[in-house]
Amino acid sequence: MNFEDKVKNKLIVSCQALSDEPLHSSFIMGRMALAAKTGGACGIRANSIEDIKEIRKTVDLPIIGIIKKDYDNSPIYITPTMDEIDKLVESKVDVIALDATDRKRPNHANLKEFYDDIRKKYPNIKLMADCSTVEEAKYADSLGFDFIGTTLVGYTPQSEGNKIEENDFEILRTIIKECNHPVVAEGNIDSPEKAKRVLELGALTVVVGGAITRPQNITKKFVNEIAAI
Repeated sequence: MNFEDKVKNKLIVSCQALSDEPLHSSFIMGRMALAAKTGGACGIRANSIEDIKEIRKTVDLPIIGIIKKDYDNSPIYITPTMDEIDKLVESKVDVIALDATDRKRPNHANLKEFYDDIRKKYPNIKLMADCSTVEEAKYADSLGFDFIGTTLVGYTPQSEGNKIEENDFEILRTIIKECNHPVVAEGNIDSPEKAKRVLELGALTVVVGGAITRPQNITKKFVNEIAAI
């Protein structure tokens, strides 16, 4: 069974904790992935080779792999260069996700140049485009990305103020309509109701992260609500 069949109409859990977060630990991410599998998740999105290795030892679920790395000359940090691509290919993740936004790239003039270089070196790997606007999604689709993601909606200057759920997920619905490749709903899908709705609208699968795997954020929601008393 291929990746698409394994994740269709199901939940992928993003198990990530950055260096400044309380759960930052490959061991903990491995256990988080096990908890996700126990709860019924069909796949994992993971950051860093160390976390990917630990998760692979813990669960047998398909993995969307990324490497977050900052470069001084670019705002892009999700799998920004060929160096990260090389490491992820070596790790044998099922899909590699990368920033596909319309922003300055560290080592390539534009997204097309980066995409073409990846395909030339690794013609058979599966690639997911992390996009922030409808225009970016359509462009990534035209380049040939295997999966189009809404991961960065609201997180870039060009998508500032946009919310994935506005007008019954209008951005997602438009991307699904305009793109030929499967669409992955991701980014601020923070409730079971939203997760269900994006699948009803035609997304291939849904990725949920912080609402499941970042207890400090979950705690803060409760604290903020209580503070309003």
